[in-house]
Amino acid sequence: MANFTKKAIKEAFIELLTERPLNQITVKDIVEKCGINRSSFYYHYKDIPSLIEEIVMDEADRIISAYPTIDSIEMAFSAAMDFAEKYRRAILHIYNSVNRDIFEQYLWKVCDYVVVTYWKVLFAGRNISAEDQKVITRFYSAQCFGLVIDWLRNGTRDDYRKMLNRLGELYREFLEETMHSRFNTGQPGQ
Repeated sequence: MANFTKKAIKEAFIELLTERPLNQITVKDIVEKCGINRSSFYYHYKDIPSLIEEIVMDEADRIISAYPTIDSIEMAFSAAMDFAEKYRRAILHIYNSVNRDIFEQYLWKVCDYVVVTYWKVLFAGRNISAEDQKVITRFYSAQCFGLVIDWLRNGTRDDYRKMLNRLGELYREFLEETMHSRFNTGQPGQ
């Protein structure tokens, strides 16, 4: 029953969040929408920000588990965009609220995971120092994060899938050249 109630609360909240900005949603609105009492809400959540945090972290974990391996940079970036596209209006309302940091934590977690997962495939069999791996993955995690934030900042109007595909082609060409010339020498960091 508890899982059913939590699921109802989350679904009601997301539905409300697609209809209006976060600052116009109250606990009263949520409980009325899902047909429970206030004490049931507070039994599961301290407040609306704790509800938001659970929703975005659950979604981050879901996306991570959906991509156990990542074979291309497009797939890595695309994974980070999945939730944002699915709940575009809700995400924009969170992004444009005082709770932006919760979304950014989720986004960084997803971006870091998908990029690290992709690079594990790319680093396999190459003689790259742990420090170089860390620098490279940090850079591309920040790139992934920045692309999603830019998409949100521009009101989600741009067709990022098309841009991500082209970016993937360019990255692949650049990475193949870099990995071949820099890391096939057999000496770490050379």
